[in-house]
Amino acid sequence: MYKVSFKFENKDLDDKVCVGYDGDSILDVALDNDIELHHNCGAVCACSTCHVYVEQGMDTLPEITDKEDDFIDRAINPTLNSRLACQCKLTADVEVVIPDQDQFNGH
Repeated sequence: MYKVSFKFENKDLDDKVCVGYDGDSILDVALDNDIELHHNCGAVCACSTCHVYVEQGMDTLPEITDKEDDFIDRAINPTLNSRLACQCKLTADVEVVIPDQDQFNGH
């Protein structure tokens, strides 16, 4: 069992700490806890709408693939700690910031 701490760029939302398990992605944990995190491609690493900023625990996540890196480059305001939540399988506690979801249309 791992702790996922969610913070939000949208300051109207309160931080939330949730529980995830081996094999869960950050996206899985968000969706299981009614946290809005877009995933227009259905979580198959074919878009950038589940982009998050990993504040703590980056070194515990699977290594970024070339495909994920390509899609992160298409995200809004990517940084060195950007990842796609659908590709981040949990192996330890992590802390992430979710960009303002109002900037996306769709899912």
